[in-house]
Amino acid sequence: MQVPAISPTGRGAWPAVYALFTLAAALLAPAPAGAAEPPPVPEHTVSLFDGRTLAGWEGSALWRVQDGLITGGSLTETVKANDFLASTRDYTNFVLRFEIRLTGTNGFVNSGMQFRSQRVPGNSEMAGYQADYGEPAWYGCIYDESRRNKVVGQSDINTLRPAMNPDKQGWNSYVVRAQGRHLTTWINGVLGTDYHEAEAGIPDWGKFGIQIHGGAKALAQVRNITVEELPASPAGDAK
Repeated sequence: MQVPAISPTGRGAWPAVYALFTLAAALLAPAPAGAAEPPPVPEHTVSLFDGRTLAGWEGSALWRVQDGLITGGSLTETVKANDFLASTRDYTNFVLRFEIRLTGTNGFVNSGMQFRSQRVPGNSEMAGYQADYGEPAWYGCIYDESRRNKVVGQSDINTLRPAMNPDKQGWNSYVVRAQGRHLTTWINGVLGTDYHEAEAGIPDWGKFGIQIHGGAKALAQVRNITVEELPASPAGDAK
């Protein structure tokens, strides 16, 4: 990995360019096919947050528990660079469920949940898949953070928008399913993207990581985060 090539502000380096490009792509993209319904409510979930501490997670001083919520960032000071609260253990195949709220108006206000990701040595970044979250059309996308540095799974904002909280700084529920090469996201029960990884050599394991994007005065908050680990990938979908 070429760490020096990583922009310290990532997609926020040219927020207007990224926003226009992504919005145009979303408007032109056809609705994703398949996986029209979210996975059934899991029977054997494990909570990843006790509502009081950050046990099971590690991160910088930007992260804390506030009002019973995992909270990262600041509304009074600009977050200088992308920052992540990472799980202390790795996961491979799973259904991850969480509720997320993103507040802020100054700068590139963006968040998301890393999965199958790792810390970048000597950097505040994480490298791997991100279930993206933010205006104007990042919701439900899968972005390859600090690796290929592009959207690999595009969502359809025209489909998602009617299902989302009309308060753009309110709560929404997010589901991420990863099994083998098959990665799927849903927001409030509506399909975000249904993506099959085609590139060889992409790790199928790693950590979760909640992001607060650099370059904004913003808060990312998460609650009710659970995981159900899935069995090994079917033979036809294995790495």
